[in-house]
Amino acid sequence: MASQMTEMLKGTLEGIVLAILAERSAYGYEITTWLRDAGFADIAEGTVYALLVRVEQKGLVDVEKVPSEKGPPRKVYTLNAQGRDQLAEFWRTWSFLAERIEQLHHTNSTTETNEGA
Repeated sequence: MASQMTEMLKGTLEGIVLAILAERSAYGYEITTWLRDAGFADIAEGTVYALLVRVEQKGLVDVEKVPSEKGPPRKVYTLNAQGRDQLAEFWRTWSFLAERIEQLHHTNSTTETNEGA
């Protein structure tokens, strides 16, 4: 199951991170910690940082370097207008897919129940 979860998460992680940033600005480690606390225990920091580089390159976030108590400045990511548009598209797509998958699941559950009768 872990492999299937990993594959499904790959396709949705960008939207999940954009949703986090829609709530508040954050830096990479904060995002990773939030994901882990939310039950995504297998998320690697490197995965999140690579994704943040991609969303920055796509122009979906604004980045500000903020001094850190330890080490170099942190890059704090803030969702911008283009990122909000992308997030809205993600939610539309997610809703469409979730409805279709739920219909398929319901149909299969009904079929299995009828076959067992």
